[in-house]
Amino acid sequence: MLDEKTKGLIAVGAAITANCQSCLEVRSGKARELGATDAEILAAIEVAKQVRTGAAGKMDRFAADLMGREAPGTGASRCC
Repeated sequence: MLDEKTKGLIAVGAAITANCQSCLEVRSGKARELGATDAEILAAIEVAKQVRTGAAGKMDRFAADLMGREAPGTGASRCC
């Protein structure tokens, strides 16, 4: 079972991947209330940014494949 602070940090990451500014504002404040430090919140944000970048690259490749073209930057290694 995850503790409440960990859940709060996951919510921060979800706000980043959803590209929702108001969600990030609310969720980072809630994470602080649950005992997360600024360093922990920033770490959650950095991980989420990496996931978001990987997912965007995968969508770019999918769109290029759909159109019969090679996506720019296909040589880059991403998590998705």
